[in-house]
Amino acid sequence: MSEEPASGPKERPPALRAGPREVWKKGGRLLSVLLAVNVLLLACTLVSGGAFNKVAVYDTDVFALLTAMMLLASLWILFYLLRTARCPDAVPYLDAHAGPIWLRGGLVLFGTCTLVMDVFKTGYYSSFFECQSAIKILHPLIQAVFVILQTYFLWVSAKDCVHVHLDLTRFGLMFTLTTNLAIWMAAVVDESVHQAHSYGSSHGNTSYTRLAPDRHSHGPTRVGDTTCSCSTSVCQVFQQGYFYLYPFNIEYSLFASTMLYVMWKNVGRLLAAPHGHSHGHGPSRVSLFWETFFAGPILGLLLFVVGLAVFIIYEVQVSGEGGRTQQALVTYYSFNIVCLGLMTLVSLSGSVIYRFDRRAMDHHKNPTRTLDVALLMGAALGQYAISYYSIVAVVVGTPRDLLAGLNLAHALLMIAQHTFQNVFIIESLHRGPPGAERPHTPPKEPCQGLTFANLDALHALPGCPPTPSLANPSPAGPPEAVTMILAPRGHWRRRCLKDISLFLLLCNVILWIMPAFGARPHFSNTVEVDFYGYSLWAAIVNICLPFGIFYRMHAVSSLLEVYVLS
Repeated sequence: MSEEPASGPKERPPALRAGPREVWKKGGRLLSVLLAVNVLLLACTLVSGGAFNKVAVYDTDVFALLTAMMLLASLWILFYLLRTARCPDAVPYLDAHAGPIWLRGGLVLFGTCTLVMDVFKTGYYSSFFECQSAIKILHPLIQAVFVILQTYFLWVSAKDCVHVHLDLTRFGLMFTLTTNLAIWMAAVVDESVHQAHSYGSSHGNTSYTRLAPDRHSHGPTRVGDTTCSCSTSVCQVFQQGYFYLYPFNIEYSLFASTMLYVMWKNVGRLLAAPHGHSHGHGPSRVSLFWETFFAGPILGLLLFVVGLAVFIIYEVQVSGEGGRTQQALVTYYSFNIVCLGLMTLVSLSGSVIYRFDRRAMDHHKNPTRTLDVALLMGAALGQYAISYYSIVAVVVGTPRDLLAGLNLAHALLMIAQHTFQNVFIIESLHRGPPGAERPHTPPKEPCQGLTFANLDALHALPGCPPTPSLANPSPAGPPEAVTMILAPRGHWRRRCLKDISLFLLLCNVILWIMPAFGARPHFSNTVEVDFYGYSLWAAIVNICLPFGIFYRMHAVSSLLEVYVLS
């Protein structure tokens, strides 16, 4: 069995204890996945059924299921933390690749915003407590406890390779993952119904009001024959506030799900390195904007600021009554075309730079990297689907005007940008750490990749670093030890790759903000709505767009790792 670099216990466990701990590992994994699929399908049925008035599933039923799932997941998390704390041998290994600091930092950020959202939801439902079901107030309170407990759990345990209660741990992790996915589905459905109601109201069409208003902030809450309306100014602040915070709750659930999946894959995993020795690829110190040409960060910040201005202008003009939707769409599409075009060219340039990179490809088993690649490829399919539907509607349909041309260019560039950015990120994640040279590669620098028996002779070569880095240094070795000089710190390829990763990172952030906080040119531009009909087009967008939004934030996380690996 191949062994991978990671960190493990203070003392290597005995050989007998390091052997297989279970007869059939895939059996435990299969059973835990089957449990997760069944629970997830039940949650999906209730969440989707509760979105329609004609279906006899009420929002209280959905809240009750989610609350019960969060309580059970919280109890299991407490059991896990107590068990691993009392049993020193429960976690003999740590996966150095799992739970990087920027992923855990993002989890804390989104978790904090989710807690604020829970405060707003509690305040909103408490505004008419006398006619409200108690589960609606209990649900955000339980969710706040669940978020705090789960965030702490993932912060301290994301790298664990557990070796006790293997099947129980797999079931618990997979159930907690399913709970996060159910919360994600509920938030996505809430936001989609809210957008559908907003579209129907702005276009004076009441055919979309079958979507249940009692679950959402845009309508009154009904309990029995009593109608509860949000009439006070404080209630309306809570009402609007928690909807604007939904994107953070959505991203929190997805971030937690990815970290839980990696933990689930690491249950019972055997690693090679002793405890306290980290063999991760990232350097121990990361300085943002350091060792770059500053062109990438500056251009990225410029596009970020311009994008915020375009988003604000778009929202104001589309929601206004002055009939300026056409101008807002032209501005929106123009910015996106410029941004996507630059991102495509920059991603291509990064792939070209890798043709000159002498670092070897890293083929070690790495569940975190495998999941990152799968999520990048899978989440991109959502935006691919929307783009291809738009291309067909524009090419086949009418009219053929400026807006149709911009829509077509936007869809084509969206496909190209996702494709070339994925190629760049995936190749970056599979590159070895700095200094991991491919064998038999002739040096391009005066002292790059050379081997010497006398270190004093190196300083006579031009371009050599003042203090050369040793490959596999030995404290007991003689001064004449064989040495390999690693890449100079300020190498131009490294700087270019850092600029590219930071530029793409900032662009992906602004392209996440726009759709996550309500920009819906898919409905403001009526080409697709007229061609497919509202019902079909709304189903396409509401199913595919959440994956596109997740893709942007996951790309940000991956690009941050690319920056570190460069």
